[in-house]
Amino acid sequence: MRAQDLVVEETATEDAVTVDTDLPGQVHETLADYLEIRITECRDIDPAFAEAVRELARFVLGGGKRIRPAFAWWGWRAAGGAAEGRQATAMLRAASALELIQTCALMHDDLIDDSDTRRGHSTVHVRFAETHRNERWNGSARRFGTAAAVLLGDLAMSWADDMVRSSGLPGACLARAMQPWQAMRTEVLAGQYLDILGQARGDESPEAALRIDELKSASYTVQRPLQFGAELGGADAATMAALSRFGADIGVAFQLRDDLLGVFGDPDVTGKPAGDDLREGKRTLLVAEAFGRARQHGDQSSLDVLHSVLGEEDPHPSQVQQARQVLEHLGAVRAVEDRITTLTEKAMATLETTDLPEPAATRLAELAIAVTDRNA
Repeated sequence: MRAQDLVVEETATEDAVTVDTDLPGQVHETLADYLEIRITECRDIDPAFAEAVRELARFVLGGGKRIRPAFAWWGWRAAGGAAEGRQATAMLRAASALELIQTCALMHDDLIDDSDTRRGHSTVHVRFAETHRNERWNGSARRFGTAAAVLLGDLAMSWADDMVRSSGLPGACLARAMQPWQAMRTEVLAGQYLDILGQARGDESPEAALRIDELKSASYTVQRPLQFGAELGGADAATMAALSRFGADIGVAFQLRDDLLGVFGDPDVTGKPAGDDLREGKRTLLVAEAFGRARQHGDQSSLDVLHSVLGEEDPHPSQVQQARQVLEHLGAVRAVEDRITTLTEKAMATLETTDLPEPAATRLAELAIAVTDRNA
């Protein structure tokens, strides 16, 4: 069977399935089924290509919180979308496609950041480079790994579009949802570019950090997936506006929590090296707050500590620990925590004053807490 035929295949028990009850599990199964079909297609092209694509599938299915499909699903349910039946199954496919965009973003992000690990395992470009070395192929192993990760990331992005268009949702629904879908793909790349531009320029302003958060995370992770699901569900203007406000606030709060974890997270939990954001030289709001406070108080020693570790390719653990102490001493950590709290409370107030159906209202509130109060 071809991927484009997925729309017409229905299981005998489909109408008995309620996606609400195990959304992450059903996203996983949906992706596994879809990817197996695409791998079969690739095998007809060339077995070596199919083997490479299996690495893509392993990455997609090997972890992840399924946050973006969750927000898309509950946007759909908030708009009155069905919890079971053919339309729900079609929506599940469309929502699951967001994980393929996430796969593209992570593969390319790991290349940009020159990261060796992701989710506690070797990154895709590192794995392909290792294969090249083990097989003693010609040329540079590093360049081969880079090229393979770029191509597989591009393939994941292409398949995300394919998965949405073959989901089985009516054409009119898909047409409505294309605006947030297309905006999301552009905005995440804009945020990624501004991120590397800020590192290159050494931009330490809070305004620049927040703009990156809005584009790279708030829009991509929460706001646009919510809008995507709500548009597919036929939400009215008032519901769309409320979900957009909620999504913007929770999205930024999500990224701010991520920024804290990028410096203070436990590598055994996050799957990334300790202080990874410091090594990469990321100009996050956490760092911007610290720079601003140090300059305000004329604290040159703190500035020296931060400058010595930011962008340092292989910082000593003692450097990372010293930078952490400076961030706490300057009050930057407290400032970011306070902003997360303020944004989350604002988002919750939006939910409380909006007439959303249950269980969507409760589940969105639970999601908001889950993504802003986490350790990974």
